[in-house]
Amino acid sequence: MNTLHTRLSGVLVHPTSFPSPYGIGDLGQGAYDFIDFLKASGQSLWQVLPLGPTGFGDSPYQSFSAFAGQSLLISPDDLVDLELITKDDLYPIPEFDAAKVDYGAVLNYKNALFKKAFQTFHHTPNKFLLEEFDDFCLENKKWLSDYAVFMACKDAHEGRSWQEWDDEMTTPTAKVRLAFETEYKEQIKYYKFIQFLFFREWMKLKKYANEADIEIIGDIPFFVSFDSADVWANKELYQLDTKGHPLQVAGVPPDYFSATGQLWGNPLYDWKHHEADGYSWWIDRIKMQMKLTDYLRIDHFRGFEAYWSVPADEETAVNGKWKKGPGKKLFEAIQKELGEDLPIWAEDLGVITPEVEELRDEFAFPGMKILQFAFEGLDESVYHPHNLTTTNCICYTGTHDNDTTTGWYQNLPEPQKDKIRRYCNCDGGIISLDFIRMCMGSIAKYAIFPIQDLFMQDSSCRMNTPGSAFANWAYRYEASALTQDRVDWLKSTTELFGRGRSKSL
Repeated sequence: MNTLHTRLSGVLVHPTSFPSPYGIGDLGQGAYDFIDFLKASGQSLWQVLPLGPTGFGDSPYQSFSAFAGQSLLISPDDLVDLELITKDDLYPIPEFDAAKVDYGAVLNYKNALFKKAFQTFHHTPNKFLLEEFDDFCLENKKWLSDYAVFMACKDAHEGRSWQEWDDEMTTPTAKVRLAFETEYKEQIKYYKFIQFLFFREWMKLKKYANEADIEIIGDIPFFVSFDSADVWANKELYQLDTKGHPLQVAGVPPDYFSATGQLWGNPLYDWKHHEADGYSWWIDRIKMQMKLTDYLRIDHFRGFEAYWSVPADEETAVNGKWKKGPGKKLFEAIQKELGEDLPIWAEDLGVITPEVEELRDEFAFPGMKILQFAFEGLDESVYHPHNLTTTNCICYTGTHDNDTTTGWYQNLPEPQKDKIRRYCNCDGGIISLDFIRMCMGSIAKYAIFPIQDLFMQDSSCRMNTPGSAFANWAYRYEASALTQDRVDWLKSTTELFGRGRSKSL
């Protein structure tokens, strides 16, 4: 008997998209129903976006912390179960849109519940919960203290970026920080409490998923947000001047899509400092993520080999330069701590050099293959399934940055539609399902598709439009979408192409 290579498939959907009566998907019943759906339909993987707390623009790729969790994912029902709030406290529930997240309205509603829960927590007779909280704070002290102080100080300055705070708190001395922590003791404890709730709920859900043979693929951005606890508390790790202003910022150079490139504005790492202390911050970051997930996708992987450095006073990315990243030294340091076989996925899209490919392949990180990219023109493409040269990759119909496959197809010129129909041997009527089928049938070890493609949804259900600052990250689906018909189709397609935990011949 010959054992075939394991081929896995799964769904990309962020928890904010789950059904919930509270205005945003959370880690409550909608999440558990989704795990049950994955199991019933023969899936093995669930991919999420970054799980950190978001700020202006609501992007999970611009977070207040590389370590903290998104408080809006906390389920109010769980707070009721813990007897931190009552069912009456949940009402009145605003008339939230079941298909879109209104982050402002959700924030107001949930923050009121969190504050009630925190007040109850002060007097809870549940000594086990109190002990859990103390253990959590001790275990996560290295990042949690900085994050909680940062958020409390942000509140004290009406939410402004840390560079706009009082001078003494932009770079506080030990004495100044101690005075602040004393004055704002309760607010700081509140932010620790919120993180405790998030991690408690997430780890419970992860356990449920893993017991159902579902593994979770996490996601982290390469860069961190300037307005974050990471930068505020660890300025030495970044290319900043003595006042904390960035010397250089991140972006990408001019290309076919943009004559002036993209100026992201994230602070750049001081890689010499990282190397001098053994890359401890990155090791801590990867360790934390691997507690939360089973695989980890790293966005903008090419930055480890070389990154585009733009002077901070530039208005476009034109006058940047390529600077060398840490390369293999960083991953060798991570391997020393976590073992040789790192479950990391490389986001290797865009203009990728042979040096980036060499770095990816040296550590056997699978790269990404996007089917939509294969049909952007009429020419041959490395993304066509017949041109894939390795099984060690992830085949996607599209990602969170793409239009839904249905919406994308509808907006293509007719010659490209014609090529797709001939390639897939289809009439285009259920194109997103045809793409999922093509994705499943590829040689790629992993096949992933956004849940919108399974639901055959159009452009109105797109998760993100790169370059657009508004109306992103709001997509939600309703519970009624997880039909038995979808279960049956997905299960049969998955079995047809031999995707599952173990296959024999």
